[in-house]
Amino acid sequence: MKRIFLFVLTNIAVVAVLGLVASLLGVNRYLTANGLNLGALLGYALVMGFGGAIISLLISKPMAKWTSGVRVIEQPQNADEAWIVDTVRKFADKAGIGMPEVGIFEGDPNAFATGAFRDSALVAVSTGLLQNMTHEEIEAVIGHEVAHVANGDMVTMTLIQGVMNTFVVFLSRVIGYAVDSFLRKGDEERSGPGIGYMVTTLVLDIVLGFAAAMVVAWFSRQREFRADAGAAQLMGRKQPMINALARLGGVHTAELPKSVAAMGIAGGIGQLFSTHPPIEERIAALQTLA
Repeated sequence: MKRIFLFVLTNIAVVAVLGLVASLLGVNRYLTANGLNLGALLGYALVMGFGGAIISLLISKPMAKWTSGVRVIEQPQNADEAWIVDTVRKFADKAGIGMPEVGIFEGDPNAFATGAFRDSALVAVSTGLLQNMTHEEIEAVIGHEVAHVANGDMVTMTLIQGVMNTFVVFLSRVIGYAVDSFLRKGDEERSGPGIGYMVTTLVLDIVLGFAAAMVVAWFSRQREFRADAGAAQLMGRKQPMINALARLGGVHTAELPKSVAAMGIAGGIGQLFSTHPPIEERIAALQTLA
């Protein structure tokens, strides 16, 4: 699993950098100088929250290439590479999106799609996937990734992440201000944020960030069910996707970079933070499709 996890990790890093810059520029001192300005704080939280998510989205494709070691197929070097490119093109045309870049990376069975725009995405498959699956199963996996792109899942997850970031930034600073005011009760001479504000905000950014990650992971799991159904629709039948999932359930799946976690084909670990539902649930959902 690699696409949203790396996306989330990149997002956290970007938000942290934006927060550091804001602190250096004195934004926190401005917000708390004469009492907490909730309107200004909300604007600040929106800029921080969506700014981090949008920047993470825009750099998702180059980050995925770098962290996964993806080799983009410019000119197919053999019949297998030509077949992969043709398969992606066939599904992209059927889904009504622009032709994505197609790449291969070394590793155990996995695949992912990423990119900020539907018409300039990246679809990559691992060497392990090519070696351990039939052509029909690989087609299903590619269809799953193309469905992610066609469904606009990276943009959807960016918006959700932006909303979660905004809540984290806003709540952590409101609570931080309240804690700081309580600790400094009676000290009227000092102005601006104190140590209570700084420490509380830092701790809550981390704690609430984990809570937000659980919400993002839940939405990601729902998008996986939709991408599975999309693969079945692109292929015209659901059995190849069921077979691919069953095979993935019996092999060690590659760990994708955190930025591409949610759009990988492999299942995740841990119920609350997993970006993918259990393989068994995905197969059961496909079996009930009309």
